[in-house]
Amino acid sequence: MLKKIHLISVLLILSLPLLADDIPQLIKKSGGPVEYPNDKLLVIFDSMYVDVQETGLSYVHTHQLFKVLTPKGALDLSVIKYGYDPLSAYVDILGVNIYREDGSIEKLDTSMVLDYPAPARMIYWGAREKMIKVGHLEPGDAVEVLLFKKGFTYALLQEDEDERYIPPMRGHFYDIIPFWSSNPVILKVYQIEISKDKSLQYEFYHGEVQSSMRFSDDKIIYTFLKRNIKPFKRESGMVATTDVAPKLLLSTSPDWEAKSLWFYGVNEDYGSFEFTPEIKAKVDEILEGAVNELDSISRLTHWTADEIRYSGISMGEGEGFTLHKGEMNFTDRCGVCKDKAGMLITMLRAAGFESYPAMTMAGSRIEDIPADQFNHSVTLVKLSNGKYKLLDPTWVPFIRELWSSAEQQQNYLMGIPEGADLAITPLSDPENHYLKIHGTSELKNDGTLIGNFMLTAEGQTDASIRGMFTRNRKSSWYSSLENELLKISPKAEILEVDYGDPYKYMEQPITIKIKYRIPDYALVSENEIIFTPLLAKHIFKRANTHLYQNTNIEEKKYPFRDRCSRLVIINETIRIPPYEKIAYIPEHQKSEGENASFDGGYEVLGKVIKFNETIALHKRIYDPEDWEAYRKAVKSQKMFAEEPIIVKLKN
Repeated sequence: MLKKIHLISVLLILSLPLLADDIPQLIKKSGGPVEYPNDKLLVIFDSMYVDVQETGLSYVHTHQLFKVLTPKGALDLSVIKYGYDPLSAYVDILGVNIYREDGSIEKLDTSMVLDYPAPARMIYWGAREKMIKVGHLEPGDAVEVLLFKKGFTYALLQEDEDERYIPPMRGHFYDIIPFWSSNPVILKVYQIEISKDKSLQYEFYHGEVQSSMRFSDDKIIYTFLKRNIKPFKRESGMVATTDVAPKLLLSTSPDWEAKSLWFYGVNEDYGSFEFTPEIKAKVDEILEGAVNELDSISRLTHWTADEIRYSGISMGEGEGFTLHKGEMNFTDRCGVCKDKAGMLITMLRAAGFESYPAMTMAGSRIEDIPADQFNHSVTLVKLSNGKYKLLDPTWVPFIRELWSSAEQQQNYLMGIPEGADLAITPLSDPENHYLKIHGTSELKNDGTLIGNFMLTAEGQTDASIRGMFTRNRKSSWYSSLENELLKISPKAEILEVDYGDPYKYMEQPITIKIKYRIPDYALVSENEIIFTPLLAKHIFKRANTHLYQNTNIEEKKYPFRDRCSRLVIINETIRIPPYEKIAYIPEHQKSEGENASFDGGYEVLGKVIKFNETIALHKRIYDPEDWEAYRKAVKSQKMFAEEPIIVKLKN
């Protein structure tokens, strides 16, 4: 294998004018800190050769050459590490060679490669890492790495040696190759050799790549090459890098409908959703008193969300795209997304519903090329009107929704008997995720602020607020609320508080009532008092994630995202001491955009100042052209938190 990978890399080098010298010469001519003043590492070349077998199994040969530019780069390269899942992939570090700046070459002993369990949290699937210590490096040194891999990302367990590495959709192949990097890359090459009998479709996204196709006996060789790749620079708040950076997708699957039918078939054949008498009895217990179809679906969804703990371990047959059987999930009461989704499907079927699984990609987009771009499993239920409804028991524990609106504008693929194309989840109206805070307060002559307010929230905003309770120990509930006021003023005191029972989340949206006192809240001088209304100062900012957006950026190059669409309405009536005049009060702000709007300001009525603001944000993922209206709305809300009222007092 070592001989073959060296031969492949040499052929790649000799075929390209840029790499027409031996490696020491390449290192010498590649440039250094002068040419790359802002970078710590330089990738001289990154080449990958993929040999696809008839079964869809792929043998992957990687050859990389890195050059150290700074001490930080030397530290980053001091260890070579690759992660893999032994259930579906094999990795072998074939060679690591150090080219010192003084001209000496050091070949590391690959018998010193360590193979150990990868660090894990909540998901314990036996993932491992292979690592070899490179040791001390200096700027100017270079490291060559030769790697062999076979297998795929998702695990469908088999017993035979190479069988476990064959993709679940046997005979088909897919790959997703990033052509972006955090370090400059002089040359990146991806080459794939595949049978002429396999129809390979591909597309390069977000840029251009040099490509070619050659025939070799009964195979076709595709080559993709890109030179002088600059480090990809992220924008604040932007979507996933994979959504906007250059990448190559390849697949032999004909379309998403074929994948949908396959996904449906493997789970039905395995019997993933067969229910037992014990499961049926539990379903009957849960549904006792249910008044209609939606009530029944809601009860089963929330029972699964709340009662099946998120914790994943390898459980034998039924990994990857094949969902574990309902009997096991019901007994263990734990699992990952696919186990929670499968448990809900099983219970819905026990209740007489038609239900199936679906796959999605939380956090990034799925492209049209049917390469597997999934990291999350959810549930479908067919309603009496014939329409499918999405359910997600993983994302809605103690949340009033059945499908988390933090997943709006997200692609998904249904595994249904009639097959389906790729779909996208709809927008959710801002009114479904409101935050309303109404308060009254009185400002004393000494700057003390006394008042009360009531907060109500719905949808994902409810989830953000309610999470202060449901995600914390009961002993910390009061301090969590207190901290929200202490963030505004370190002298804040809660005099009374009422938050009901946070676990009765299906009865009504969360409501919190707080009575408070804050000594020295306002800045008081001999003839002035300066303050900002408490409710204008971003209290409960956890439910206003848009306030974390960097609004100093004038333009956006890439789409950007928020947690969810939302509506925020804040009102406060403040009684102030006798005064001579209002020396300064922020001006009324109003902006209206297609996907973002703001309306807010002050009204002075004698000794009373009324503050009102409303901000509506209509999407989770925004286009760059939405930024102007979004930024203006968010900046207006921030302005009222930052600009105080100045009152000139009577002598």
